[in-house]
Amino acid sequence: MADVKRERNKLHKRLRRETSKAIIDFNMISEGDRVMVCISGGKDSLTMLDILLSLSKRAPVNFDIIAVNLDQKQPGFPETVLPDYFETIGVRYHILEEDTYSLVTDIVEEGKTYCGWCSRFRRGILYKYARNHGYNKIALGHHRDDMVETLFLNMFHGGKLKSMPPKLLSDDGVNMVIRPLAYCREKDIARYADLEEFPVIPCNLCGSQNNLQRQVIKQMLQEWDRKHPGRIETIFKSMCNVVPSHLIDTDFFDFAELEGKQIDPSALLSISPN
Repeated sequence: MADVKRERNKLHKRLRRETSKAIIDFNMISEGDRVMVCISGGKDSLTMLDILLSLSKRAPVNFDIIAVNLDQKQPGFPETVLPDYFETIGVRYHILEEDTYSLVTDIVEEGKTYCGWCSRFRRGILYKYARNHGYNKIALGHHRDDMVETLFLNMFHGGKLKSMPPKLLSDDGVNMVIRPLAYCREKDIARYADLEEFPVIPCNLCGSQNNLQRQVIKQMLQEWDRKHPGRIETIFKSMCNVVPSHLIDTDFFDFAELEGKQIDPSALLSISPN
């Protein structure tokens, strides 16, 4: 029992430290912010809520938190689990109810994945709620592993060197999205959620679909990390150390400008040695 408590405390400190660093590095939360923490019922968002509530009690700035869950009317979704949990921990919350399940299943062909349409509907509903109720920051539970997976998804399937940013301004310029768990490892989050016994609710809509592109990427990365421990960490570090001059995108580096910086070799020949 003592060992479990020690492990839980150690993980809490690590996740809190990494979350705090991400918030500072990317200026995610400022004095007076109203933060809408989006809760899906998964391990990531519940861990994010727990850590942000902890930080709010000792942070040098004051900010408000509200937990918001979107009930998408999936068959069998346990409607009382999250409200009961929110009441237990004493956090302000709101449950949005929108039947996006029927919309998605009507639109998507049988055998195709729902994730794209599901996330699009969910994002629109959450953005609208935040805008209408004055929440200037929208916190999502994506973590370090999600960001690495997205990098490879975009390379393999989109032909772009692009991941998911820790902070993003929506296209309409109104909603600011933040990802406080950007520096946190998925395995730490999973273990912490297990030790804290969070009421995790699985996604039966898309989580049960096989051969999702993201799942294939995840398995690939896990295999790499199994054979070469630390591989995911190294890939993530590379995302934080970009050298535009050593890529080939002319929008990010002016290669033509190098001509004006080159030293004439003949000028070097005229320099007398000391």
